[in-house]
Amino acid sequence: MRQTGTEIVVATTGQGLVEFTDRVDRWVRDTGMVQGLLTLFVRHTSASLLIQENAAPAARRDLEAYFARIAPESEHYEHDDEGPDDMPAHLRSALTATSLSIPVADGRTVLGTWQGIYLFEHRRAPHHRRVALHLIGA
Repeated sequence: MRQTGTEIVVATTGQGLVEFTDRVDRWVRDTGMVQGLLTLFVRHTSASLLIQENAAPAARRDLEAYFARIAPESEHYEHDDEGPDDMPAHLRSALTATSLSIPVADGRTVLGTWQGIYLFEHRRAPHHRRVALHLIGA
């Protein structure tokens, strides 16, 4: 049994989904491990991780619009230290995930045909988000 880890920085241009599946797949392949369990963890409270449809851009747009409706910007939030998008970003992050677990088999992540790994940026401003990767296996 072996384990290894790294950190990937995902640049965002503002709110929305940023796919980084290829970077994760490349790192898994480069480890030389053929089976195991990959854990991803985003190190921020206003961004999250998703496994989501990666073929139809409309699916991403619908998802982004849905979260804008259920956690809108509003002057009614008490927490607004970093602006009007601050608390909605925390709510959206709380409703999604900060970590993911993905099986690895035959040296590849075991994702479905139309699944991709996304960072979901919940703030309007561009950011550089840090995602920790940890792989345990053989």
